[in-house]
Amino acid sequence: MAEPVKRPSFNPLSALKGRILTDHPSLRNGLSDRQFTAVSAVLGLALAAGAVLAAGPWDSGQRKAEQDWAAARTRTGGAHHEPGTLAAPAPAPSAPAVLAPLGAASGDAPRTADAPATAPLRATLDPLLRNPALGTRRSAVVIDTATGERLYGVAADTPMTPASTIKIATTVAALTALGPDDRIPTTVRASKDLRTVTLVGGGDPTLDRAALRTLAADTARALKDGGVRSVRLRYDTSAYSGPALHPIGPNENIAPLSALMIDEGRLDKSSGGPAPRSEDPAGDAADTFGKLLEQAGVDTGEGAAPGRAAATSAPVARHLSPPLSALVERALTNSDNDIAEALARRTAHAAGRPADFRGGGQAVTAQLKKLGLPLKGVTVADGSGLDRKDKVTAALLAGLLARAADPGHPELRPVLTGLPVAGFSGTLSGRYTTASGGTGLIRAKTGTLTGVNTLSGTVVAPGGRLLAFAFLASGTTAPAEAQSALDSLATALASGHR
Repeated sequence: MAEPVKRPSFNPLSALKGRILTDHPSLRNGLSDRQFTAVSAVLGLALAAGAVLAAGPWDSGQRKAEQDWAAARTRTGGAHHEPGTLAAPAPAPSAPAVLAPLGAASGDAPRTADAPATAPLRATLDPLLRNPALGTRRSAVVIDTATGERLYGVAADTPMTPASTIKIATTVAALTALGPDDRIPTTVRASKDLRTVTLVGGGDPTLDRAALRTLAADTARALKDGGVRSVRLRYDTSAYSGPALHPIGPNENIAPLSALMIDEGRLDKSSGGPAPRSEDPAGDAADTFGKLLEQAGVDTGEGAAPGRAAATSAPVARHLSPPLSALVERALTNSDNDIAEALARRTAHAAGRPADFRGGGQAVTAQLKKLGLPLKGVTVADGSGLDRKDKVTAALLAGLLARAADPGHPELRPVLTGLPVAGFSGTLSGRYTTASGGTGLIRAKTGTLTGVNTLSGTVVAPGGRLLAFAFLASGTTAPAEAQSALDSLATALASGHR
């Protein structure tokens, strides 16, 4: 099993700037002015996303969930690694610059779709990709986001298990279908005589007790204005269909999927990492709402019961989630499985498909197809990447990030700003050191299941180029070593001439 990744503590800009210059003096001294400017901009985006670094199930929790699933059936699973046992990634081997600065002339010879653009790039990445720690199968793609040109590719179009990097596909699809300003509603509806009140879930996993309290206060005010102080309380979860449990089974890294829940079904008041989860998130949320109504002076009799809101009912209170852009950033930075699954279902709902695993996968795939991305062999089985039936290619993941960097698709920018920053935030907060050369220059989504390790993101290369990359490995046996090998690949792109 994997270690939980702890959320980093971020202070205002002055504190972060002090950290860069004080704790990482070699980072400033080792970068060109263009690279330092680029990394400063990257870290500025990280601060902008600070408000959404709230908790969610961490990517490494996927390994724990996968082990629980395997142990329940075979009594075997991955090895457990306590927090802090991950070794820092080994520095990439010394090599000449692998890419020319922006604007430099290129004399590259024609190449095949799976060949690198330059001999130095091939010479640098090929040995790192052959690292035995990357298991029995691996694939890689590097794209210049400014031109869309594939600079490097190995098994680029081979479908592989992406683990949590599939969240890149989920979030791109949601933003494409709904736009960055979309918000998920939670509504209270009342019958014509105001005697029946129904709490209607819209699929917002970030709904919390404070939001329910506001909903209860607004509802009580409307009822009292109508002369009603006693109601029948119902709760409606019909926005979702299909099974509530993820195929991986009950575990501490994802709650049963429900259109109505508070705090992602967490039972321990935690704000991140694995946690005990409610077996009935909707019932618990409705009970909490009922108690808050009682406190506001409205009697709910025997309490909440499941039931659909009548077609003739009218809304008396409504709460909106943070905008989709913020949910996307939180899902990617924290590798939040609950939010990712909610976004897949939200995308399915927008497409008129059933809001279940199958409908979500179909809707995500359809949105990616609209973007003209390579989908041969791609299977989207869930939104979070916990399902081993997910299959994507390195070409797709890198292509999604390149599309997100395209000035013609500003709606996709939260995908880039949500990626964890190497050495500073989210699931990359503890995986890079100053010695690695990639700190602050790399933003990437991690992915981990037992025997699967992936990394896909962007890197500011020498000369200021922004590259999109995807590295996928399967058949791995040592998670820490595999992660270090992946980090070295990304670091090589960042530091080229080290």
